[in-house]
Order: sequence, then C-alpha cells, then structure tokens
Amino acid sequence: METLRPVRRTLLRDTAYEAIRDAIVRGDLPPGAPVRDADLAERLGLSRAPVRDALARLGAEGLVESKPQSYTRVTRLVPRDVREAAAVVRAMHELAARVAVPRLVGADITVMRTANHRFRDAVGRGDVAAALHADDLIHDVLVAACDNHAVTATIERYTPLIRRLEWRRFGTAGTAHGSAELHDRLIDACEAGDAEAAARITAEIWRALEELADEPDGSAEPDETSRPDGSGA
Repeated sequence: METLRPVRRTLLRDTAYEAIRDAIVRGDLPPGAPVRDADLAERLGLSRAPVRDALARLGAEGLVESKPQSYTRVTRLVPRDVREAAAVVRAMHELAARVAVPRLVGADITVMRTANHRFRDAVGRGDVAAALHADDLIHDVLVAACDNHAVTATIERYTPLIRRLEWRRFGTAGTAHGSAELHDRLIDACEAGDAEAAARITAEIWRALEELADEPDGSAEPDETSRPDGSGA
C-alpha cells in the first residue's frame, strides 16, 4: 500500500498553523480569546504536538501570546504593530514590483486583470474572503516573478497581522473600492513595463493599509505611547 504512507509531522504542524492562523485573521478566534492546545487539537482532529508547534510559531509572529503556567491567548490588535508590519510588507512589495516588472509576460498581466475583476465582484458582494484572496493573487504575480525567497518569507511572516485589521474594517470609507482602482493603475504600469511606476503604485496601496490602522473603530487597543499619561497603564 504505497499510497498509505505515514504523514510527516512537519505537514501536520503546517496544517495546524494555517488553520489556527486563518481562524485568528478571520476573527473566529477574536483578540484576547484563550487558546488551549487540547481544545484546538480536538477541533482539528490532530494530536497536541503539532498544535503546540503551531502555537509557538504564531507566538513568534505576534498573533498569539503566552504567560507560562497562566494563559495562551490571541493577541489584541495594536495599531502600532499593524503600522510597523504594513511598512515592512510595503517595502517588500515595492522591491518585488521593481524587480518583477521587466520579467512579466502577457499571461501574468492576464492573471492580474482577471484577479482584479474577481476583486471588484467580491467587493460588490461584500465577500471579504474572496476579495482578500483576489487581492493576494494580484500581488502574488509580482512576488513570484521577483523570485526572492527573503521577500516571500517576509511578506508571509507579516501579512497576517495586517489582514486581521482588513478583515474587521473591510470597506471602511470606500477603501476596498479604491483598491480596485489602484490595482488597475498597477496592472497598467506592469503592462507598460514601467517598473518605477509599478513600485510607486504598490507603495500607495500598502501605505493605505498603514493609515487604516489609525482609523478608530473600537476593534484595536490604543498604542501605549498614545495614552494621556504616557504610562501605558
């Protein structure tokens, strides 16, 4: 029975990581919610070992926080954390655009335009999951063409911190609709082979997400440095 080989533990760990990460990003596990490896293992149909590995990785990435012998919980949304993550992701996407544009072919442009059509349709339907997936597809074309493993790893590391806020504030002040227009400009620049324009537009797209962190809606914790007494308490 060659097809019934044992599943490698690393794959189970990755499966657990992706499932828990997505639940946090979508808000199924909301900020401040306690997370217990035994409960998650039961819900995911896994042993506790890969779940513990996944929680350790999520802790390193800022989505989960733990206090020994006390608690493990989903981190709260802190505007400063989102701004810092968005700044890093913006820089990586700018680099990706600048390197990738000269390498693009017609099929890449087609993929980007098709994805933006899907993005517009999803925004019109209020389908957050489909819209963010389509948004990823557009930018993934440039990241893939850039072919820089450090860029890819950094984007994957920090994007979930931003997506948490996007999921909560989808469509705020027409942000999602404005993104479709920016995507059009980005794709036009890519088709024209204008790498510098593509990088500038990419920066504009991601800078809007940095600004999104400053829009109060009650879902985020205030920055400690912004409290009146500066004490953080």
